Amino acid sequence: MSNDSMARISAGEFFLIAGPCVAESADLCLTVAEAVNRMCVKRNLPYVFKASYKKANRLSAESYSGPGTEQGLNMLDKVRKSFGIPVLTDIHESTDVPAAAQVADILQIPAFLCRQTDLVVTAAQTGKWVNIKKGQFLAPEDMAKIVAKANSKKVMLTERGTTFGYRNLVVDFRALLIMKETGFPVVFDATHSLQIPGGGGSVSTGQPQYIIPMARAAAAVGINGLFVETHPNPADAKSDAGAMLPLSQMDKLIDEVLKIRETLR
Repeated sequence: MSNDSMARISAGEFFLIAGPCVAESADLCLTVAEAVNRMCVKRNLPYVFKASYKKANRLSAESYSGPGTEQGLNMLDKVRKSFGIPVLTDIHESTDVPAAAQVADILQIPAFLCRQTDLVVTAAQTGKWVNIKKGQFLAPEDMAKIVAKANSKKVMLTERGTTFGYRNLVVDFRALLIMKETGFPVVFDATHSLQIPGGGGSVSTGQPQYIIPMARAAAAVGINGLFVETHPNPADAKSDAGAMLPLSQMDKLIDEVLKIRETLR
């Protein structure tokens, strides 16, 4: 059940956050959640379903921004109730928080918005877990200041790459260890770390062929959780089509990451 998974995460167990970039439809959300949950139950791995009900950080006005608040949150609530698993979703403004907090177990602060004080504080005041993504423009040491703003014990920090010139991101694996010095769980976003912002003209693309190797590397460094966006048919996805891992490869990803974690014990 969702409360059990969150309790296990709170206790320090390794966990997986995975799902499609956007909640395109209830069927998609249920399909991905059922498949990944089955993989995680088999391996006794705490699982959090992820999907955005709306996306505010779009490069082009023509880019798909999600089903919207009411419809999107209903999809997430259906996943939560159908499988008894916790859900995570993005929030972009303080006014988003009350509605999202009614459904989500984890409220996510997008990387571009991690310095928005009101957003961070309002999310933390709900008492829900808050996942704060490190901005592509921030040093990992800076995240300690953002954690202090939240003033909550229910915070996790996510690494998703650092801007390196135009349309390119790199991962400094030291950042994972530096952020762990805050004492809060650190997550590696294997999908967005390989994103190519604006690389598709009006949309971002990525390098999904490197997701599994990068996840393995992060596991070897010592992360608390792994974040992956996945889709049954990424090419058909309405958002991040060029960046998500095919759902068919999730089994391989999970197995390889868990094997590395086992060797570190």
